[in-house]
Amino acid sequence: MTFCQKGKHKEASVDLIPMIDIVFQLILFFLVSTTFASLPGIDLNLPSSSTSEGTATGGITITMEADGGLWFNSEAVTSESLDAALASFDEVAAEERSEYPVTLEADELVTNGAIVGVFDILRRNGFQAVNLRTAD
Repeated sequence: MTFCQKGKHKEASVDLIPMIDIVFQLILFFLVSTTFASLPGIDLNLPSSSTSEGTATGGITITMEADGGLWFNSEAVTSESLDAALASFDEVAAEERSEYPVTLEADELVTNGAIVGVFDILRRNGFQAVNLRTAD
């Protein structure tokens, strides 16, 4: 007859490696099988420039389409509503608007007069740091 000696008990342990393997496989399965929503984008043919420099994105983005469409960030606007949207833009104080970055994306078929009109709207509302987006 054998007796257990004090202090020589086997401790039970749970092996976590198979569970980690299963969780990892589940994560991979859901990543691969998930369908990503394709967000509608604005199709532009940006003019090319060999001397353009990259700038940090952020701030306001104004997009001008060849057919006359005008976008304030992701919202379709007209010239009048762009003026009103910029006038009521409260993410930055009025005295800091001259340094707040604005990116202007204009299709290469947009006329110079339309671009100047948007520049006038921006200056009227105090925005002066305007970057023109181009293709590489």
